[in-house]
Amino acid sequence: MIDLGLKASTKFNQIKDRLQYQPEVFEFYTDENDFTSEGLKRLEYDIEWVKNEATDKIILHHPMKYRGIATELVAPESNCSQLYHFIEQSSLDLLQLAKKHHVQTLIHGAYARQTQHFISMYPSLSKAEEALFERLDHFKKLGGENVMFENSLSPLFAYGYPVDEEKILAHHYRLAFDVSHCFIKTHGDNQALINSLQNLKDDVVHYHLVDSMGQAHDSLPVGDGKIDWKRVLPCLNPQATNIFEIKLADENNATEQVASYHYLKDLQG
Repeated sequence: MIDLGLKASTKFNQIKDRLQYQPEVFEFYTDENDFTSEGLKRLEYDIEWVKNEATDKIILHHPMKYRGIATELVAPESNCSQLYHFIEQSSLDLLQLAKKHHVQTLIHGAYARQTQHFISMYPSLSKAEEALFERLDHFKKLGGENVMFENSLSPLFAYGYPVDEEKILAHHYRLAFDVSHCFIKTHGDNQALINSLQNLKDDVVHYHLVDSMGQAHDSLPVGDGKIDWKRVLPCLNPQATNIFEIKLADENNATEQVASYHYLKDLQG
């Protein structure tokens, strides 16, 4: 079954807008401003607000940037001290909240645009990948059943190709699966997407359902891109949660997220 899963920042107007729909899943997109002492208090308040008004299925998405730089786990401490320590502390803050409130933390295995910059700090891609898995293992140990890791578009931690997926599966991570990321990574190949969904299904605990033309990170409403959703739906883990990670015309209005949910519900019949 597909959940009505919505995302929002910690801004009051966004949360209020999402709650009117009584979502079954709620994902907070945090940013670096949420990690001051006041920001963390507000986030904790917001978690309780969503729990009281709608759902206890809550995911805390780790911030995507710090001072304009992608929060790449592969960033080495020796070269990127401030970034490294922000990633470490912010992840610990979220994991602490997740354990206290019995919710989930989502951390990206990698991103895309700036990843190569950090890979180049290592002697080889394989050494960078080794370093990344060490960081992921570290957060897996700290987070346990309260942490999950999302796929990228980069050479690191991407879904879509069996050789990469077998490396990931060997670590027994709890996985978040962004459908559009996999589709883009495989250059718009629906069969490769289906194969990946099936291969990783048992390890996936959460999905980002979002459409794409398969060429770039476009975050389209479901049904507006080239993903074959009729084939995708049976390949989803029914035990996993999901949100609709759609680019909104107005961040204070979740219309496109809700419309995407109804599109898939109609498709299910």
